[in-house]
Amino acid sequence: KGKLPEHLENQKDFMTCGPDVNFHVNTLTSANMFRSVGYDNSWNYEDFKENFQIEINRLEEDVIEFDMIGIDPAIANSLRRILIAEIPTIAIEHVFMVNNTSIIQDEVFAHRLGLVPLKIDPKLLVRRAPEEAAAEMNTIVFKLDVVCKRQGDIVTNDKVYSSQLKWLPMGSEMPDETGCRFASGQAHMFPIEADHPRPVHSDILLAKMRPGQCIQLEAHCTKGCGKEHAKWSPVSTAWYRLHPEVVKLKEPSAEELVSECPGLFEIVEGQLVVHEARKHEKVLERLRRLLENEAVNEAIAYRKRKDHFIFTVESSGILPPAELLKQALQILEAKADRLKNCL
Repeated sequence: KGKLPEHLENQKDFMTCGPDVNFHVNTLTSANMFRSVGYDNSWNYEDFKENFQIEINRLEEDVIEFDMIGIDPAIANSLRRILIAEIPTIAIEHVFMVNNTSIIQDEVFAHRLGLVPLKIDPKLLVRRAPEEAAAEMNTIVFKLDVVCKRQGDIVTNDKVYSSQLKWLPMGSEMPDETGCRFASGQAHMFPIEADHPRPVHSDILLAKMRPGQCIQLEAHCTKGCGKEHAKWSPVSTAWYRLHPEVVKLKEPSAEELVSECPGLFEIVEGQLVVHEARKHEKVLERLRRLLENEAVNEAIAYRKRKDHFIFTVESSGILPPAELLKQALQILEAKADRLKNCL
């Protein structure tokens, strides 16, 4: 396959960060890109299998951070978009307002309800087609019935929270108006009380009321994806950044670097030592400013590896973040299979 000269190797593998702009930002994937220097740049499946890695760095209740190494940016971005827009969840789609005397308009309140994340396993429901009637297998029904009252000096229900949404296992209480009729109910689908449909967070403020005001409604939930509406997105955010590296090209003026970027640079036995940039990301923007100095720019290289992505995924709480990653990879695999079958 040949070997590239060092400067071309760096251009191929790294994006170089300058004080104002970045250089070599394009991915050099063309097979004939370096033919003139005797280097075969064609994609190789065996090399990909050997170099591709996913390393989990942090896994919490609602957050996962992982490194994806040895992948093209297009694939990394595909995974990010799948996490945001293509993993199915359950959200409130139809709101049937019975009475609303609060100051919030019906359509505004319905929109707020739609954005409340719901702790419901999407695998238990099927998608409801537009012409299909609501039934046990495609709809979950919640009821909200709150009246604000004054009892002496105490005002009750002046704040309406998501915890006041109550699941109706037998479906709609006004089937003639909603067209939602359950044959046998949904109690068997959620036999454990802890798994009953509910909002992810019980303390989401939905509305404020004054004594005498009330809100009565039914909220019908269906299965969907984030590409249809953001309320079905299972993540608060999913993003990535490139893995940073700082390299000493020659011996610079060390004192300024150590004082401006503590931790990243250190003087050991009279020599400047560069520590791992990943552990000192807070000072990297200071390093960018120092690169405006020509002497520093010639001595220090601040760059980012083009095929090393650091993903951060924050779940909205509907599904665990590890499950989100698993489902996203399965969807990406299915897309690749469909493409392969079409060729």
